[in-house]
Amino acid sequence: MFLMQTLKRYKWTWISIIIILIFAAYLLVSSLGLGKEKWPVIGTVQDFSLENVDKTTVTLDDTTGKVRLFYFFFTSCPDVCPVTTFMLSQAQKQLVEDGTFGKDVEFVSISFDPEVDTVDKIKAFGDKFKVDYNGWYFLRGDKQKIWDLAEKSFKTMIIGDKEGNYSHANLIALVDRNNQVRNLYNANDTEDVSVDTLVKDIKDLAKE
Repeated sequence: MFLMQTLKRYKWTWISIIIILIFAAYLLVSSLGLGKEKWPVIGTVQDFSLENVDKTTVTLDDTTGKVRLFYFFFTSCPDVCPVTTFMLSQAQKQLVEDGTFGKDVEFVSISFDPEVDTVDKIKAFGDKFKVDYNGWYFLRGDKQKIWDLAEKSFKTMIIGDKEGNYSHANLIALVDRNNQVRNLYNANDTEDVSVDTLVKDIKDLAKE
């Protein structure tokens, strides 16, 4: 009885641990198959059609031809989403300064909680981080399709309940000009993933 109560009380902690372990196992398996390329192709982004903060429809084709960083988030996130979005905003700042942002590289942030995350709410979230919407899409749309996109294209697992509590793999995906996923960064690993790392990698991949 005590064990069941403890498991129930810390349900979301255990779920988060399980997601982290699954992702760690995925990275281990992926690393065993590394080829000569710095970033081997580890997946392909499936097509999507979503609503941007300017209320226009954005499809995968609209972003094709540029190197991109994809990130899944929700505006009510109490911890990792704001921190990771801030890190992306600092990467944006460097890329704007060297003239590559919006020209050769773009960011794509997708809300997986569209029932709560309206266009206005997402816009307010982005504005906090001084987002340059000329090179950074903030998207929303059908919830199930977004969850499928996250899992099938980016190995990003999302778990939630009816109360709006979510646990998700905090990943940033590096995608090349041809919609191929070339790297997945664990944004929680601040020792290996930094603003400089993201900027260097996205610029290097843009040169391929």
